[in-house]
Amino acid sequence: MSPAELHADSIVIDGLIIAKWNRELFEDMRKGGLTAANCTVSVWEGFQATINNIVASQTLMRENSDLVLPVKTTADIRRAKEQGKTGIILGFQNAHAFEDQLGYIDIFKQLGVGVVQLCYNTQNLVGTGCYERDGGLSGFGHEVVAEMNRVGIMCDLSHVGAKTSEEVILTSKKPVCYSHCLPSGLKEHPRNKSDAELRFIAEHGGFVGVTMFAPFLAKGIDATIDDYAEAIEYTMNLVGEDAIGIGTDFTQGHDQAFFDMLTHDKGYARRLTRFGTIINPLGIRTVGEFPNLTETLLKRGHSERVVRKIMGENWVNVLKEVWGE
Repeated sequence: MSPAELHADSIVIDGLIIAKWNRELFEDMRKGGLTAANCTVSVWEGFQATINNIVASQTLMRENSDLVLPVKTTADIRRAKEQGKTGIILGFQNAHAFEDQLGYIDIFKQLGVGVVQLCYNTQNLVGTGCYERDGGLSGFGHEVVAEMNRVGIMCDLSHVGAKTSEEVILTSKKPVCYSHCLPSGLKEHPRNKSDAELRFIAEHGGFVGVTMFAPFLAKGIDATIDDYAEAIEYTMNLVGEDAIGIGTDFTQGHDQAFFDMLTHDKGYARRLTRFGTIINPLGIRTVGEFPNLTETLLKRGHSERVVRKIMGENWVNVLKEVWGE
């Protein structure tokens, strides 16, 4: 089977996309052969603003139903594959939208939210992000994790502090993930995870999606798709071939104001970090270039079986464990 044929035949899942929602993006997803993606609908927004984002997302999906369909179950992911569409999983990058109401968690689940990152860079009611002194998972945070387990929403720890992450991994009854991270073994950065952290999540049934966000890669904006593949391989050597997948963190279509919002606490307060120039690795600059990743992994000597796992099968398996269907 040629690389193009393997890509076309595989289930391809991106564990994190925060690109600008529009038809142009959906068309690029189809060009890239993307079966499904975890698409961010909440970062700093509270309950009401997040609901408004979901309403807008559902409207956009309805208007573009020739290209996309909403995903609530892994059966929906397989249906998207059969129909030649891209399945949209709604995801949060912060538990802030739950506010202090455990009951909101089930409501969001019913609306199609399948993955929620517990903290975005800083402290919230649940725990601590990776840019602050980490106080660990709060008492309320334990309740939030238990309720997410109950309703079937995956806990994401990508931007979460090390201590809070460890406590979530230990308390969660279902697999949790770093949906989009890189190893600090290749570059030291507050957002990257140590070898020990990567091993720890895998040893406790968790999952790692590897990102290609330039500021976290060793070569930054000079990185290529081979540098991204190297990061995938480095991580897979730590977590094994069943606990690894893709989580690109694609931001295509966004302007500087969007990145300013992401890099300030609560979207407006103190500056937490500077990304500098953001250019995705050469060879996978857009979602439409996804087939190049399958080809690159094959070229680097990975078997078709392992490439299928990395590109999406592993995500399906872990999501089914969390969602229950």
